[in-house]
Amino acid sequence: MTQLLQWAATFFLVVTVNVQAAESAASVGPHEVVRVATNQVMSAVTDAEGYMDSEPERFYDSLEDILDGVVDFRGFARGIMGPYASTERYRALDAAGRDQLREQLERFTEVMRKGLVRTYGKGLIAFGGSRIEVPDLSESEASGPRVAVRQLIYSNAAEPYVLVYHMGRDRDDSWKLRNLVIENVNLGEIYRNQFEAAARKHDGNLDSVIAEWATVGIEG
Repeated sequence: MTQLLQWAATFFLVVTVNVQAAESAASVGPHEVVRVATNQVMSAVTDAEGYMDSEPERFYDSLEDILDGVVDFRGFARGIMGPYASTERYRALDAAGRDQLREQLERFTEVMRKGLVRTYGKGLIAFGGSRIEVPDLSESEASGPRVAVRQLIYSNAAEPYVLVYHMGRDRDDSWKLRNLVIENVNLGEIYRNQFEAAARKHDGNLDSVIAEWATVGIEG
């Protein structure tokens, strides 16, 4: 299950790869984003199997190149920070405090990007060759500003692993992943609970929380 979480967390990132190159952002639906990204990601994994052991940075860099500009890292990071980056807290701060919070959010966003790509990229390699299906959505499932797209991962287990990608529309009307649920395990909630625990440990010192998170993320 840990390996699956690692692989899925990375796929959480790369599933939002830019499939708008050939079509306008608004014309690509959430199911198509996941389906096309699945094929592209597994192709990238196949390529990396030939050099990952000797050139891991090449793989991480390739993932970051794909992700930049197409993943809402900032929104994801803000969600993990929870009440510490809420609108209510921001409004309650003075000008200096607001500047500090914005800087902390930007720094944590970068930490999340680096940490997830480095830590879970290894898990992604481990699932190369797996058969993956993305079932079609019904008309009712595909409607609304937020859509859940199921993904089935067939490995050596008797039943496929079920991942649910919670997709939402970005400001440019394109679909991006907002959260991931793996076999009823909510990835966003896991990270948010970890952040809150770290904040309590450091008496609300977000700089210490971010510094610790960066160390764990890079070494993990």
